Amino acid sequence: MTAPRMLTGDRPTGRLHLGHYVGSIANRVRLHQRYDSFFIVADLHMLTTKNTREDIQQVADNAREMVTDVLAAGVDPARATFYLQSAIPEVGDLNTLLQNLVTVPRLERVPSLKDMARDSGKEEMPYGLLGYPVLQAADILCVKGQVVPVGKDNAAHVEVTREIARRFNGLYGTVFPVPELIQADTPSLVGTDGAAKMSKSRGNTILLSDDAAAVRRKVMGMYTDPNRVRADVPGTVEGNPVFAYHDVFNPDLAQVAELKERYRAGRVGDVEVKEKLADALNNFLDPIRERRARIEDDRGLVDQLIFEGTERTRREVRQTVSEVRRAMGLTSAYTRMRRRAERAGRALAANG
Repeated sequence: MTAPRMLTGDRPTGRLHLGHYVGSIANRVRLHQRYDSFFIVADLHMLTTKNTREDIQQVADNAREMVTDVLAAGVDPARATFYLQSAIPEVGDLNTLLQNLVTVPRLERVPSLKDMARDSGKEEMPYGLLGYPVLQAADILCVKGQVVPVGKDNAAHVEVTREIARRFNGLYGTVFPVPELIQADTPSLVGTDGAAKMSKSRGNTILLSDDAAAVRRKVMGMYTDPNRVRADVPGTVEGNPVFAYHDVFNPDLAQVAELKERYRAGRVGDVEVKEKLADALNNFLDPIRERRARIEDDRGLVDQLIFEGTERTRREVRQTVSEVRRAMGLTSAYTRMRRRAERAGRALAANG
């Protein structure tokens, strides 16, 4: 029996961080053994906010780093198909065929698009960014994805995919499965600055590839309770990024509970709380670092995985686009014209 398909991935804008892990990668690691899993390196999506020549020149290196991070986090390369989005032009064909199945007002209601434009310094919404959810629908539907693990930001995007799939099937006959969303247990992770979610553009990240010293340095500089000027002043745990990280990454629940009790009572300093968090994070990241080192020692492995995965995916996408064109009736119009032209040509040749 063929396994159901999962589609997930990231834009190749650099190494992945703990926010990526809690938002999507943990789900991918847990789910990919159960599904025929496609991992997209979404460089066309990257162009919506990062499209200089320098940005594009970094795609190959960033793709390698990104795939290495995913493998180091625990994804089995034998159970995953990695592919480069821009190397499959048929995805663009499908995007064109789907874009008329959704309205501009519907896309304008996707909340994260304005945030993405603002975070990338765009004063106005680029056309490609407005159409981001349609291209994402093409990504999911081109491999007939049935499951999409998503973070909080992408849930609204995938809902657009579900609407497009239903609309297409209703108009032209069933071609696409309507994908199911699987949301992360921790929807988002606040950055080390405490001001916003963890984001590479804000520089408030802890990378999956950071060494132990870098993690400790970043943790010791984390935002805490701004009203707490001394260790003997009772502090606030709720909304405190240091404790938010403890809740996600520190498996010693008794230690976390004791630290919270002492913090609220003014009986522990920020330094001790942060030191214990740094220990917990480094214990969490150590196995990831070890797997990353082994992957990096196997030179050419990641490039081979991306190449072979892209070739496999392109074959799948070509088949899907062919089915879509047939369902819509686009192939029959040209076929009739071609046959009439061929008959006319034969008649002309016979009379000439």
